[in-house]
Formats: sequence, C-alpha cells, structure tokens
Amino acid sequence: MARRDEAGPSEAAQAYLLALRSASSGPEPVSSGALARRLGVSKQATSEMVARLAADGLVEVDTGHAISLTATGREAADVIFRRHALLEWLLIRVIGLGWAESDEEAARLQGALSARVEAAIADLVGHPETCPHGNPMDLAIDRRRPRGVPLSQAEPGTRVTIYRITEDAEEDAELLTYLERQGLMPGTVVDIAELSGARDSISLRGPRGTSTMGLRPAALIRVLPGEADAGLFHRVSPR
Repeated sequence: MARRDEAGPSEAAQAYLLALRSASSGPEPVSSGALARRLGVSKQATSEMVARLAADGLVEVDTGHAISLTATGREAADVIFRRHALLEWLLIRVIGLGWAESDEEAARLQGALSARVEAAIADLVGHPETCPHGNPMDLAIDRRRPRGVPLSQAEPGTRVTIYRITEDAEEDAELLTYLERQGLMPGTVVDIAELSGARDSISLRGPRGTSTMGLRPAALIRVLPGEADAGLFHRVSPR
C-alpha cells in the first residue's frame, strides 16, 4: 500500500488526481477504463482508488460513470502540480537534467516536498506561473492566459511561437526528448514549412534546423500566431 502523507493524498492518489487534472481538459468524459489506461494500472485498481477519492470528496462519478474532480479535488491537484512544476524548474534550469528525466524525478519527489522547501524553490526559480513546458500552475492562471491553437492546425508558410507542450504530450518521454533536442520549447519562434495529410506529418524550421513530427503529437502542442509576447514565457535568472 502506498504511503499516506498526513499533509495530503497518498502518492498513488496524487497520480490519479494529476491524471484527472490533465484529462479533464480534453473534450471527452473521463471513464474508469480511460483513467486506467492513462496510468497503466488495472480497472479494478482504478475503481478502488476512485471510490476512495470520492469518499474523500475529491472526485465525483456521474450517472454515466464519467469521473471528474470536485472543486476540492481540483485545488488538491493544483497543489500537487505546482510542486511537480517547481521541481521541474529546479531540476532543468538549476541542476541541468533533461525534460523527460526531470519529469520522472519530480514525480518521485513531489510527495515529500514540505511547504518550506516549496517556498524556497519558488523563490529560487523566480515564481513561475507555468511548468517548464508552459502548462499553467492552477485554474486561475489558466483562465487568464491565451488558449493557443494546436500545432497540427498551423498553416504552411506561417510563423508561430511554441506556446505550450500540453500535459498529454508530457506523458510521451520520446516526444519530450525530441522536442528538447530540437529546441522546440515554449517561447521558440518557428516557421511552418509543410503540412501533409497524406504523410500525416508536419515540418517546421526552428533554431536547430528542420523538424518533422506526426500530426497526432503535433496536436498536443499549442502555438500562438507570429512572434508572441515574451512576457508569457518564464525564464529562470542565472545565479
């Protein structure tokens, strides 16, 4: 059984809350089966955890069996996400780990982070509003930031700014590694070279040459038209 921290949900429960937080931004209702596939666990384990979270008032299940976070659950998920994001900023910009590796390490450390250490990390990395991939820390921040459009919908011949590597994209370690290797991080301006429905791919010219990816992963990346306001993108000041 996963260890339960008196300050909040157990490590296993945190994973479910974060998964629901991410999935809730999609167009489809979240079912127990979809949540199980997302987390790589059995349907039975998912049903048991959802029942516990519901008993704690963190999730609710409607008559159609769709699972969603309650207001309390969303607040709890935002707290977990903030800790995870701050750790990623620390691991990437201060310690120097890669995107995929920092995500794994942050997942291991987030449950043990005290409020004091969390505040110290926030001071160190400059109080970002988003994670290093551009995803907002909480619902209030999300509501006042631009939505962006999927990279897969960008028109050939146009210039766009990489805005947000969505949480769904973050779950693909290979995609994260590729984007980092190509320098395709939030705030990077790129030119759309080609979009091919027949080849199911999009090509763009970025800071490290031409990059090509499938339309499915491109749909998980949000962009803004032209050269976006630099103030939208957090930078950690060197020390």
